[in-house]
Amino acid sequence: MSAPHAPVPASPVPIPGPVQRERVRRVPVGEAGAGPYSLALGADGAVWCTLVHAGRIGRLGGGGREFTSYALDDPGCRPSVLTSGPDGALWFTRGGDHRVGRVDTGGRSRSYALPTPGCGPYGIAPGPDGALWFTELNGDRIGRVTTDGEVTEFPLPVEGGFPSGIVAGPDEALWFTLNQADAVGRIGLDGTVRLYALPTPGAAPVGITLGADGALWCVEIGAGRVARITTDGEVREFPLPDSGARPHAIALGPDGRCWFTEWASGGFGAIDTEGRVERFGPLAGAGSEPHGLCFAPVEDARETVHAGARPGLYVALEAGEIAVVTGEIAVVEEGPPGTGPSFGRDRRA
Repeated sequence: MSAPHAPVPASPVPIPGPVQRERVRRVPVGEAGAGPYSLALGADGAVWCTLVHAGRIGRLGGGGREFTSYALDDPGCRPSVLTSGPDGALWFTRGGDHRVGRVDTGGRSRSYALPTPGCGPYGIAPGPDGALWFTELNGDRIGRVTTDGEVTEFPLPVEGGFPSGIVAGPDEALWFTLNQADAVGRIGLDGTVRLYALPTPGAAPVGITLGADGALWCVEIGAGRVARITTDGEVREFPLPDSGARPHAIALGPDGRCWFTEWASGGFGAIDTEGRVERFGPLAGAGSEPHGLCFAPVEDARETVHAGARPGLYVALEAGEIAVVTGEIAVVEEGPPGTGPSFGRDRRA
């Protein structure tokens, strides 16, 4: 492993436009275009990120003030989504060389080959069994890797579905999105798969998270909607005020709402369990491309994100920065709860 880049103070960058007065700072993370893509809170209290275009893993510590990055063994490995593992390390997918990687909080990394050539690993999440589960965009499979590096793959009952985001549910199973099949899937620890169709054609779901209400929530980048799926397979969709916002990632916030990024608008939003939406931003200028997000401590514990939402919100801007939202932010737009019907269609393997 190459030596890490020396820690450097993360200098704030002024926010243009209507949020200039708000408590938001943008932290440059490496060279322009390095591509911070996914974020996760590490066991060391720092925010870790993938630098997808630079073949590096980054660490933003000091309450969002000090950035360090670590080179991986292949500059073209395209580290994509990462998550905090049960062993205190960060685990991540490598879409460029079709491997799963592990990095400890000291920056030491290794990776594991996957059985299916060209499978395109993407989403990754810890499972209730102490292993890491991941999606394979091109392999039509869900994978499982133990903390010792033992890999198992489970085929899906659909071809070309493009399995994307994945998260552990409340029911001893993993739930995942199928971007090209307009569906959400459930896989049990024994590999049993069930699929649930989303009602909107071209929904193209990507990110998925477990909500405070025990349901699964996913964002539909193709339809500009957020969907809620119960563990019984009942689906309800909530349209966003801007149907072209292209929501990408979603995470549960400490205020009980699900927070999401909007790739097209450059902003982000939050939705409560009743479907009420608030939208904020933009965080930066055109082309900032917000992707992953997470909540983590900020330098001043008295700082807040929004009423009741602590600690700070961190957003990866693929253009080359991490936005740290440390203060209350103005609402750009509000939307009423979705009024669409519920659906409960499923396809079983």
